[in-house]
Amino acid sequence: MGRQQGMSDAGREEVGARVLSAWDAFIAAAERVELSRPSRLPGWRAHEICVHLGCWDDHTAMADLIASARTGATGAQPDPDAVNARVTAAHAGATRADVLDALRRNRDATARYLAEEPVELDTTPTVSVVGRVPLLSVVLGQAYELAVHGLDLVSCGAEPPPPEVLQSGLAALTDVTGALATSCGITGEVTLATPDGGWSFAADPQGWVVRPVPGGTHEGPAVEASAELLLDAAAGRTNPVPAVARRQLKVHDVGGLLVLAPIVQKVPGIPGGPILQLAARTVGGAGGVLGRLLRRG
Repeated sequence: MGRQQGMSDAGREEVGARVLSAWDAFIAAAERVELSRPSRLPGWRAHEICVHLGCWDDHTAMADLIASARTGATGAQPDPDAVNARVTAAHAGATRADVLDALRRNRDATARYLAEEPVELDTTPTVSVVGRVPLLSVVLGQAYELAVHGLDLVSCGAEPPPPEVLQSGLAALTDVTGALATSCGITGEVTLATPDGGWSFAADPQGWVVRPVPGGTHEGPAVEASAELLLDAAAGRTNPVPAVARRQLKVHDVGGLLVLAPIVQKVPGIPGGPILQLAARTVGGAGGVLGRLLRRG
């Protein structure tokens, strides 16, 4: 049996359906919103949110990922903040039509990869913003970004992303965390549980497995909340500590979650980092009691 590689083992049909559905939902929301409206992200309007998700002549993320996989995944991982700043500045004056076209081009580039590129590339590592990860896992990672930014667009007047998009975002978050656990040589597991269902991974230095879990269930280390809150906490959109105090977010088996703490040290800006930091501060803070209002670093 070959090395297990999370959602890449599920194959293109499942991953592709999740990612392209997330793209369709986000583009539909972008088409309905006024791009000049400010968002909950400081200094970003809907315009900047959409611009940095687009495919432009000077920003071809999907093509760059494919090229990286084909050439051995060498080189340093990009700094997402620097890339976002460059792209949004370069296209600050883009028209509404140009921005929407750029979103559609990125969706189409993903669809072409899924339809045309050799399947062997799916499990080939590529250099992403979180390090060397199988290419199909990075493609699925778009669902996480689209779900989070779909929630960002709500502050601009958009409808919330559909539940299935939020679940795909959680699947992507679970998958990349499992991949990073394996790359760090960690043996551990975690479940992201919601009332409507969730996702779990189990990782060791040889590989990782990702599985869906029924709604409202979990075993072992887990973080439990609504899908929206889990995504917002993972992306740093909301401080998880007050949510724990209000019991909107529950942490189970904190010691098991702490096994994953080295991931945050290796990749400080990883999705989900705030949740792992919460677990560390829950144990290490004054009294070590869940629900105490601790400060995030």
